[in-house]
Amino acid sequence: MTHRIAIAGSSGRMGRMLIEAVLAADDCQLVAALDRPDSPALGQDAGAFLGQATGVAISADIPAALAQADYLIDFTRPEGTMAHLRACRAAGVKAVIGTTGFSDEQKAEIAAIARDVAVVMAPNMSVGVNVVLKLLDVAARALKEGYDIEIIEAHHRHKVDAPSGTALKMGEVVAAALGRDLKQCAVYGREGVTGERDPSTIGFATVRGGDIVGDHTVLFAGTGERIEITHKSSSRATYAQGSLRAVRFLAGKACGLYGMDHVLGMA
Repeated sequence: MTHRIAIAGSSGRMGRMLIEAVLAADDCQLVAALDRPDSPALGQDAGAFLGQATGVAISADIPAALAQADYLIDFTRPEGTMAHLRACRAAGVKAVIGTTGFSDEQKAEIAAIARDVAVVMAPNMSVGVNVVLKLLDVAARALKEGYDIEIIEAHHRHKVDAPSGTALKMGEVVAAALGRDLKQCAVYGREGVTGERDPSTIGFATVRGGDIVGDHTVLFAGTGERIEITHKSSSRATYAQGSLRAVRFLAGKACGLYGMDHVLGMA
């Protein structure tokens, strides 16, 4: 089976990594490459950055792109992703979504769209990160008493949302394991005289700088010991390969909203 794939944000860092991964996969075919209407890359061959002619020109015409595709992979921004997903529903195209920063209203709309077309959505497509999420569930249940929990994440200077979607997902997993609501117990910044730490909180710290692809550490700090569960990405290739695994998973699905835990058989 050949998976016909359209890539959104095709001139960006992640878009290019996705294009490279699709071109290298024997069971995948790049059929469309989308970008913003104001992108200077419009009209260029999607493989030009690799010195490779694909015959696929970068376009801003969403319906035309989806008319050729069975799947869309999207790692863009929430507003663009929502427009793409609405078009996917109209065209009957399945979607793999790695975009982060969605509002609660947007998440609800995505769930509604997934009643008509199959969608995999995850804040991180890395296989390793999703294994870490399972480890965090186990750790949080075992360390629920006497341990303070802090989540530290670092990304490149260009990332526009904070904390990262992956850090928030880690917080959600830990909070759920502890029987807490992350919205009620998260602390996103400390400054000045903050008083003694509330042991029921989950703290977040954000670092932005350079070309850091993505580092995440969850710290369980107890009396006399610390447990740290860390994942470090050195290349976006891991996100691209995870996305292709998600595409292959969706091949047998007509509709529904799935996560990477479903893709990896850990749900």
